[in-house]
Amino acid sequence: MNILHTVSEYYPSVGGMQEVVRQISERLVKLGHSVSVATRTLSTRHSEKINGVKIVEFDIKGNAVTGYQGEVEAYRQFLLNSTFDIITNFAAQQWASDIMFPLLCKIQAKKVFVPTGFSELYSPKYNQYFQEMPHHLRQYDMCVFLSDEYRDINFAREHNILRRVVIPNGAGEEEFLSEPSVDIRKKFNIPKDDLLILNVGSHTGLKGHSEAINIFGKASISNATFLIIGNEYWNGCGKICRIRQHLSGAFPRWRKAGKVLLVSSLTRDETVSAYKHADLFLFTSKIECSPIVLFECMASKTPFLTTDVGNATEIVKWSGSGIVLPTVVTDCGYSKAKIVESSSVLEGLCSNITLRNAMSATGYRVWKEKFTWEKISKQYEKLYNQLIS
Repeated sequence: MNILHTVSEYYPSVGGMQEVVRQISERLVKLGHSVSVATRTLSTRHSEKINGVKIVEFDIKGNAVTGYQGEVEAYRQFLLNSTFDIITNFAAQQWASDIMFPLLCKIQAKKVFVPTGFSELYSPKYNQYFQEMPHHLRQYDMCVFLSDEYRDINFAREHNILRRVVIPNGAGEEEFLSEPSVDIRKKFNIPKDDLLILNVGSHTGLKGHSEAINIFGKASISNATFLIIGNEYWNGCGKICRIRQHLSGAFPRWRKAGKVLLVSSLTRDETVSAYKHADLFLFTSKIECSPIVLFECMASKTPFLTTDVGNATEIVKWSGSGIVLPTVVTDCGYSKAKIVESSSVLEGLCSNITLRNAMSATGYRVWKEKFTWEKISKQYEKLYNQLIS
């Protein structure tokens, strides 16, 4: 098959959607298919082909609501003149999908849409956008949802969109079945008997780092290290996280309790090592669709605590390896952990190694059975074959 995936950002840009598209695209190449990715131009991308995936760059920013900047007409002509068997748009509310919506009836390829959550569904400025969305959804040959219990698939049900299927996210075998080359405890001088609590999430301001730090600070636990792995782009809460790390080292309550806060930007291999050495994952994000980090917890045998965000509650049911924290969900659809109540939950799980071990084993078994990227990419391959048959 000749396949095109479109996404606003792609590797080496880092993020959940970038990772999903990369994992699926590279594995479809390994399965013998030709895969191209249409995405935004990136100065740090130095090749037109990455691990067999052809990269087609367009210097475009924005979406249908905020407006577009850049090579919009070039992208339109690229889509209209393409000869792909399958075109899949990943994520709504961004240019790579929004520009294609008005062109759907003119494109001959089989068309697939992966909405990834409709994060702005409750935003007033997107009212018109979502009034038009049912019309767009009906023009796709299939809509792929990452969960069976979230706002995007519920929106599709409410508007009687029948061509839909659920294909979840996952984590890669090649990363989590091999031993990491780095000992993360040794890197940060974390004692072997210290409880290592992990959080992985970019410093966008929406990953709930402030809540996670407060939960960790209030919890009555000792000999514990909380490691937050972000990225090098300190564009949201990064500076605040760094300041709080600095203050925590001199704050008597933290020092007396033997608790340490670390904030760092790590390589992927170091991040995987952190997953594997962690005793517990604390995830307090405010907005998600289907968090990849929770699948990576399953793959690394790391039990997790999570806000009721995206389809996290569904992942807890699937995996048996997590607990949903007490959460307030705002009218705008943002989740926020209840600090005091969540601290009690954290204390309870930290003190119960038997439960943590049971959660680890169950999640790992379920991941190997259902949620490896190897299995998920074959679900996409099967879907694509069915559409073009």
